[in-house]
Amino acid sequence: MKPLDENELIEKIKKCYSEQQSEMILRAFSLAKKAHEGQLRMSGEPYFIHPCHVANILIDLGMDAESVAAGFLHDVLEDTEVTREEIVENFGEGVASLVEGVTKLTKLQFKSKEQAEAENLRKMLLAMAKDLRVIIIKFADRLHNMRSLSYKSEESQLEKAKETMEIYAPLAARLGMSQIKGELEDIAMRYLYPKEYYELVNLIASKKEERDAFVATVSDQLRAKLEELGIHFEINGRAKHFYSIYRKMLRQKSSIDQIYDLVAIRIIVDTVKDCYNVLGVVHSMWTPLPGRFKDYIATPKSNNYKSLHTTVLNSYGKPFEVQIRTKEMHRLAEYGIAAHWKYKYGKTDHTLDEKISWIREVMALHEGDVEDSEEYLNSLKTEMFNDEVFVFTPQGDVKNLPAGSTVVDFAYAIHSGVGDKCVGGKINMKIVPLSTKLKTGDIVEIITSPNAKPSRDWFRFVASPATKARIRQYFKRTMRDENIRIGRDMLIAACKKAGYSAKELMVDEWIGETVEKQSFSSTDDVLAAIGYGELKPKQIIDKLVQRYLQTVPKEEAKVITHEKKPGGANGVLIDGEDGMQVHLCKCCNPLPGDAIVGYITRGRGINVHRADCDNVATLEKERLIKAEWSGVAAGKFSVTLYVFATSTLAINQTTEVFSGMKVEMTHIAAAVDKDKNVKIEVTIELKDREELLVVKNKLLQIKTVTDVVRG
Repeated sequence: MKPLDENELIEKIKKCYSEQQSEMILRAFSLAKKAHEGQLRMSGEPYFIHPCHVANILIDLGMDAESVAAGFLHDVLEDTEVTREEIVENFGEGVASLVEGVTKLTKLQFKSKEQAEAENLRKMLLAMAKDLRVIIIKFADRLHNMRSLSYKSEESQLEKAKETMEIYAPLAARLGMSQIKGELEDIAMRYLYPKEYYELVNLIASKKEERDAFVATVSDQLRAKLEELGIHFEINGRAKHFYSIYRKMLRQKSSIDQIYDLVAIRIIVDTVKDCYNVLGVVHSMWTPLPGRFKDYIATPKSNNYKSLHTTVLNSYGKPFEVQIRTKEMHRLAEYGIAAHWKYKYGKTDHTLDEKISWIREVMALHEGDVEDSEEYLNSLKTEMFNDEVFVFTPQGDVKNLPAGSTVVDFAYAIHSGVGDKCVGGKINMKIVPLSTKLKTGDIVEIITSPNAKPSRDWFRFVASPATKARIRQYFKRTMRDENIRIGRDMLIAACKKAGYSAKELMVDEWIGETVEKQSFSSTDDVLAAIGYGELKPKQIIDKLVQRYLQTVPKEEAKVITHEKKPGGANGVLIDGEDGMQVHLCKCCNPLPGDAIVGYITRGRGINVHRADCDNVATLEKERLIKAEWSGVAAGKFSVTLYVFATSTLAINQTTEVFSGMKVEMTHIAAAVDKDKNVKIEVTIELKDREELLVVKNKLLQIKTVTDVVRG
């Protein structure tokens, strides 16, 4: 890494900013230098070198004066005696807010790496939604730290490289900052995959002369043709980043010689019209490869990237890529959101809020929706960083969706109301199932019905976390009573597991004390939240037990004791009596703890159904009889479950859950459809409903499982 000369940096600041702006930036320079005096980096160099490099990167990105000043000061609140008040007094609230925003991203402590990563990503999104400059300063900070990563321990190198590859580089790509993204990926690859990295570097270096000669020849041919037409242009060769080449080799299972766009010829012109004129020239000079033309001007990427891409064959049959764009498109492609900066030169880019609206949407969809750190992190990563398909409405509007999206994903991308009421779809004028996956270029029309509603089956095939969140929100809004019932059952089971009576623990006032969110204003709110998955019984029960023991001494606490009623056949009492011939019906497999009902058969005793069994409605009412569980354990009971998942990995993971819980399986079968969705039918032996609830909760913790339904 090239040493940074402080005098050269000062001259650069004076050249790039007005006199007043330069004066403010240089005051920040002086304060940071004084504050960090005596501090050293792990390399042994003065610590002040780091903020100088950060500020220099921000200048190269074309950021405003406040951002550059904050770049110099970004570590002073955390590492020195400088206070926020001093920064406000000397540089104003704007700079102070930026410095504080960057500082908050690094001060958090967490129980696990997953929790830390999830919370860091959430904090970055919040900071971005408030002021994008915070994350751009953080990118500059991370970039310089990665450039000097060799001085860290091996463990720290791997940790920082992994975080950079999984969070920072994809986020830079989502914001269109390809220059930052490419360098972050290449440095991270050097530490994560050193063998592959250096093999690739050596391979590319060995072919440098050949590539340079090829680029020179093609450029000369193009230059001559474009000058004839009077088109003003710039032309250069673009070397692809190492990690990008590595990923393409893995994806295509190809060697480096088979990568078409190892070097791309980039042509930069003045107008959009010139872009298409140059495309015509390129296709007239060389043969275009079918399926290798992409028009990102007509249909920009979600990060607003615009360019024409085409792959052509030269006279020797060698393929190469040509990119054509305007100067403005090129600036946006290199610097992304930084090129749009609305505070730059005191002007406002009114389109910026629209360009980052996805940040607020993603945050709103997942706020309070996913308790598990790993699931939350995966949902956000998928929503922000996934590959995309570009599809059209019948009116010609473009919708960008995650790869693998279906008709239902498209419906919810239009509006939640459309998704909730969709019953079918048309792709390119043909009616298709809702689970049909979309391809780039499809024209999609949604068929709705006023009486329609979402189905839990949709979880098995939708691709977008945003879609899943909206479907969950529907069930949260419209199925409150069922959610409350499920939540109460789960909390009662948790009380019993803890060894206490639910009646003693489930006090309205105490339940209200267990949660801090204002949205839970009643016991029913909490129970409903448990029912639809926002809260877990474990979060509630421990606090309830603590509260109970504060009120009642431990030795006087009412530990649960089951009253022993007469045994009864299979542990069932019929109209309060035991000793009758009882048969537990296979259609619903009732468990101790289920509400049950008896049915007097002709000559075969009493059939016992779950009270909610569909078959009960078809029985003669006058032959139904009261049934209840005796409370005496009566061995094991068979239960059939249907587990729905989006990956075949769930099959092994399901059996691992049963093995870990020592639950006996008597039958298992799995079916996989053409979209790789899995339906697992499994029969297990359980002792009661409480154990069933625990099993279902364990299964639902498997990342790819979307639903568990009792047979």
